[in-house]
Amino acid sequence: MRRTVPILAFAIALTACGESPTGPGDVGLQLEARCSGGFAKQFACEGVDLWAHVPLGDLEPGLSNFASVSDVWGWTDPQTGIEYALIGRSNGLTIVDLSKPHAPKPVGRLASPTPSSTWRDVKVYSDHAYIVADASDGHGIQILDLTRLRTLEGFTDLAVDGRYTGVSSVHNIAINEETGFAYSVGNAGGGTTCGGGLHMLDLANPTNPLFVGCFAELGTGRTGTGYTHDVQCVVYRGPDTEHQGREVCVASNETAVVTVDVTDKSNPTTLGTGTYPDFGYIHQGWLSEDHRFFYQNDESDEASGTVNRTRMLVWDVTDLDDPVLAKEHLGPTGAIDHNLYVHEGLIYHSNYTFGVRILDASDPGNPTELGFFDTVIENDAATFAGSWSNYPYFESGAILVTSSREGLFVLRLPD
Repeated sequence: MRRTVPILAFAIALTACGESPTGPGDVGLQLEARCSGGFAKQFACEGVDLWAHVPLGDLEPGLSNFASVSDVWGWTDPQTGIEYALIGRSNGLTIVDLSKPHAPKPVGRLASPTPSSTWRDVKVYSDHAYIVADASDGHGIQILDLTRLRTLEGFTDLAVDGRYTGVSSVHNIAINEETGFAYSVGNAGGGTTCGGGLHMLDLANPTNPLFVGCFAELGTGRTGTGYTHDVQCVVYRGPDTEHQGREVCVASNETAVVTVDVTDKSNPTTLGTGTYPDFGYIHQGWLSEDHRFFYQNDESDEASGTVNRTRMLVWDVTDLDDPVLAKEHLGPTGAIDHNLYVHEGLIYHSNYTFGVRILDASDPGNPTELGFFDTVIENDAATFAGSWSNYPYFESGAILVTSSREGLFVLRLPD
């Protein structure tokens, strides 16, 4: 059940008075630190507890201090129920066992087939991880069968179970788990780049993806080729009756938001585009759970001085053919915003030096600040350091947050 504003407000009030909020989910709960008096250990916070922190150097044996972390995703073993963190590093992937959330245990690594990359992203489908890297010609898509984690004894160097080479350097990969299709984006350096747009893959055979088509909206992206930086694809169940039941993607294309029907992979169809006069870099976003709104981050407007506080754009996509910018939500600091995700009426928004913000979206068109956890104690400057991404979808309530030089944070909302 989603934590409501009154419950969180009550929890915050208790911790401010030095009390430890308890409830059915807190029986026997071990935490590294509760958020009390505005801090969990040395980290500033509000309404978010610290379940555990794994510093960068502890993520794997012999990890170089220069091996920063980037993306994070999660996998729950359907047989054992164990939750795992899958963490992109500059030189590979680290896997962390969260069976004891208060004591995360790194259990394996998958090395990169190419030199170091700042941008490494991972998603999961059918118990397989799909890993990509940007500015990394020849990388392709690594595929790892995650069920192999069940038999690991000690920290293990893992080999891939498959590798797709129809693309080369890839910025990100999105997967619609409901349909079994993957979408690599930001493709470059070889293979079928699709102009940097959607390179679409059928994952019916998880270790041997099948290329099924391209999509690129010419005229968008900084070079006009239809480059897509990030995308979310869903079976559409929103208010636009014309498109209900269709597979629809919402793409963040640097200069525009693009909605596209990809139901027929051989003939994807642009539905609509939207932009705004003072965009910096239309980076990434996520739909509200009713598919009526699209929450988008702009990665350059804070650093350029276009805005003086973190700006999240709220698009009304009630009519998928005509996205309308409905609201600009300004955060509490001037930190640069990065990846955001939506779960059970809450928006989890990584904001680099400010860490992760949590917004209440029970009124989807008017999100409000609810809490935060700051992973960088030095400052909240508009620089590209700190919380890169987060993963809020575990049944346990564990919220994974990566911070480039600070490592992995496992957070939790008070009951």
